[in-house]
Amino acid sequence: MALIPVTILSGFLGSGKTTLLKHILHENHGKKIAVIENEFGEENIDNDILIQDSSEQIVQMSNGCVCCTIRGDLVIALNDLWEQRRDKKISFDRVVIETTGVANPGPVAQTFFMDDEIASHYMLDAIVTLVDAKHGNQQLDVHEEAQQQVGFADRIFITKTDLVTAAAVGALKHRLMHMNPRAPITGITQGSISLEQVLDLKGFNLNDKLEIDPHFLEQEDHDHDNCEHDHDHDHVHGQAQPIQFIKKSHTDKIQSFVFRSDRPFDSDKLESFLGGILSVFGAKMLRYKGVLYIKGGARKVIIQGVHEMMGSDLGKPWGSEKRETRMVFIGIDLPKDVLLGGLETCLV
Repeated sequence: MALIPVTILSGFLGSGKTTLLKHILHENHGKKIAVIENEFGEENIDNDILIQDSSEQIVQMSNGCVCCTIRGDLVIALNDLWEQRRDKKISFDRVVIETTGVANPGPVAQTFFMDDEIASHYMLDAIVTLVDAKHGNQQLDVHEEAQQQVGFADRIFITKTDLVTAAAVGALKHRLMHMNPRAPITGITQGSISLEQVLDLKGFNLNDKLEIDPHFLEQEDHDHDNCEHDHDHDHVHGQAQPIQFIKKSHTDKIQSFVFRSDRPFDSDKLESFLGGILSVFGAKMLRYKGVLYIKGGARKVIIQGVHEMMGSDLGKPWGSEKRETRMVFIGIDLPKDVLLGGLETCLV
């Protein structure tokens, strides 16, 4: 039986998560979605949708959606949903989990790596983060949780863009792009998001059909007119290529950098190095993801992880495509030189 895709919906207080959830639960979109909402969230969906009492409640919606509140461990909630689906008491094809506005989405994501029973039924599809255009910069300045939400994201939506100027939206987008270069960023107004932009993104999906977006590491994939990057793209292959910024208006703990090389990795050296790095710096590594060129391998190797939990899988054959490694790291005060230099020593 196919695994059920799961989307984690993240975002700081007031970013618009409830508006999006109401859209998911009320719109006649024809999809069967189970929505799990954390009871400690700063905003609750109307009481006629979520029944607020002392035990977990699962409510069948008129459009085929299912909604429940987390009254304990997420694993229990997911297993309960699965059992009721198995027994044909409820019906759904995918799950959306809303985290609280002040939550780090990392532990939620790790659930899908660490629990074998959950992994046998569910597949983490993506983390979608909402950022308030009006208050986002201030929240990022003050709250580390807001930075973590951006760092973990596979896709970012800047909400309430109608409340600020286009220049303010552009400046916030530039900051978010610096913090997380691998997540597409889209501005939206009044919570209007197509579900196709939220579901089936395959941001976390590891299987032999997965191909990392060929553009997600490209520094050119943004508006050059409104940024302050060093646009010298004359890269030297075989060397690490961190993203360079001439100046920054903010000092964010969440930073990102890229490693590229057209030389293959020695698999034993790489495994040993990554194992050591994760044991020492795993707590600071929010997200890392890449396509690896391994010596002697006819197929791409795809890796990604959250903190200390790392997964890998074989991708498509290289064929006539140029063989090169592309990796991105997003974390809190990561030792960039140590990681990039260490990866360099693992090359053949």
